[in-house]
Amino acid sequence: MDSTFAADVSLSADGQLVLFVISTRNQSVQCSISREALEQYFWLPAGANDARTLKAFIDGQQRITAAAERRMLKSSGAPIALTAAEFARS
Repeated sequence: MDSTFAADVSLSADGQLVLFVISTRNQSVQCSISREALEQYFWLPAGANDARTLKAFIDGQQRITAAAERRMLKSSGAPIALTAAEFARS
């Protein structure tokens, strides 16, 4: 799937989600990945600050984007929330 990853990445107000947008086939989808997933599968230390959380996200961007793209195929434009379970099988 040929997708575009929007550079606008942010944290949720409570810091438990990284929020991002993926665009493909003239469709943009709001996505998120849980802090738990970043801690379990992307080497984010527990209690890491916001900057370190965003760095873990950027470092894992290819794998995260691939997981979001797989979900996009099934979601019909609905927001995508990636959790640790999403990466347990990849």
